[in-house]
Amino acid sequence: MAAAAGAPLRAQAPLAPEPAHNPLIYADVPDMSMIRVGNTYYMSSTTMHMSPGVPIMKSTDLVNWQLVSYAYQTLGSPDAMTLTNGKSTYGRGSWASSLRLHNGTYYVSTFAQTTGKTYIYSTKDIEKGPWKEVSFAPSYHDHSLFFDDDGRVYMVYGTGKLRLVELTADAAGIKPGTTEQVLIENASAPAGPDINLQAEGSQLFKIKGKYYLFNIVWPKNGMRTVVVHRADKLTGPYEGRLALQDKGVAQGGLIDTPDGRWFAYLFRDNGSVGRIPYLVPVTWADGWPVLGDPAGKVPETLALPPNKRLIPGIVASDEFARRKGEAALPLVWQWNHNPANSLWSVQERKGFLRLKTGRVDTTFLLARNTLTQRTIGPVCAGSTSLDVSHLKDGDFAGLALLQKRYGQVGVENRNGVKSIVMISAESEKPVEMARIPLTQNTVYFKATCDFIDRQDRAMFFYSLDGKFWKPIGGPLKMAYTLPHFIGYRFGLFNYATKTPGGYADFDYFHIADTIVGGK
Repeated sequence: MAAAAGAPLRAQAPLAPEPAHNPLIYADVPDMSMIRVGNTYYMSSTTMHMSPGVPIMKSTDLVNWQLVSYAYQTLGSPDAMTLTNGKSTYGRGSWASSLRLHNGTYYVSTFAQTTGKTYIYSTKDIEKGPWKEVSFAPSYHDHSLFFDDDGRVYMVYGTGKLRLVELTADAAGIKPGTTEQVLIENASAPAGPDINLQAEGSQLFKIKGKYYLFNIVWPKNGMRTVVVHRADKLTGPYEGRLALQDKGVAQGGLIDTPDGRWFAYLFRDNGSVGRIPYLVPVTWADGWPVLGDPAGKVPETLALPPNKRLIPGIVASDEFARRKGEAALPLVWQWNHNPANSLWSVQERKGFLRLKTGRVDTTFLLARNTLTQRTIGPVCAGSTSLDVSHLKDGDFAGLALLQKRYGQVGVENRNGVKSIVMISAESEKPVEMARIPLTQNTVYFKATCDFIDRQDRAMFFYSLDGKFWKPIGGPLKMAYTLPHFIGYRFGLFNYATKTPGGYADFDYFHIADTIVGGK
């Protein structure tokens, strides 16, 4: 009923602010390590074989994050890192990192099976760098870098039987004459005798004079679980207890807020989108951190500011137009393995990403210079416009969803005839699902991902005018595979199967957190 003329309008009660919700980031950001510097939080994560590596993210509210840096551009250049001689480092590269601030210097450490080394990167400016690198053998698995109050520096590392090793005061290597020692004989014990995954993912903290060590463990017929040990001395003895067992949310550590609240940052395996971050409230009882809501569960909401979109802080669209002084590629982009920098450009044709071929490749997974961004949940879409007028015979260029069970839609030049082709590797072998003749040089592609309730369903589309989209091939059932150990990525690709020297020009890449069906 309308209000009478001149009648005062009834005041509307203000809406309560929407709280933060889990998952914190619906994208592949696993193995987090986090610090707070005043009112600002920084977080490192794992991106395995991607280059650049060890992404650094920043937040002012513990909920909304943006990429600000990488610890390294490339992690060495053996054949596996450059996709040379049939080798790759899928599922390896750099693993779980440890982020620390000590005496005004930021340190990020990681380790790599690919090279058999432990790496420590340091900088005075975590957002702008530059980063100094030191490395040494061996590769300390899932280590936690730790600066004690007396100035001594350590790493806690290992699986099941956790060990301690002392580093030099500048964290540049193993302290001469030091002896590795067993810190905890069986760190998995609090979770029971039957274990699938022994305790790993160490993160060590010192709070009010006590040492707290966080680990992940996976009991048989159970779920990924958080185990915490504590001690009065770094060297122990340690007592342990099961700290959280809900939804498989595990592996991480502790962070506090400026107003004195505590949270645990953890992640959850979430199908093909990858391993996604969660925050869990922490209270303290009898000197122990107590994780979860009053029922000991992972809450859906948190008393923190609301989550904003992951665009553009974690992923972003790109028109490939660069002003003077701008980075050639924004931080949201990572190459699949080390790039061949002479074979790509955003300058040779203004407003376009040019991917040139420099060698012959047999498969998509071994091709150089695939440029990637994360997919995001619960749904997302990525699209691009492609000029294929300079493809050579045997070239294939387009848009992919990258994992071992990948999908591709693109243009192949075969014997001088260009065709739109959709490839599915759902069976872990590439299968041509569709081929459509193409008689023009500009074509548009789109891929959509549905991660709701772990449907893990992708669809591919093409358009001849950028307005009307047609599905091509069939749905791709995405799957998170351990050989790649990373969530699905959108990828822009171009590779030669016969003759190097051709190129493809990508006009843009657009990413959206909605799915718009083809017309």
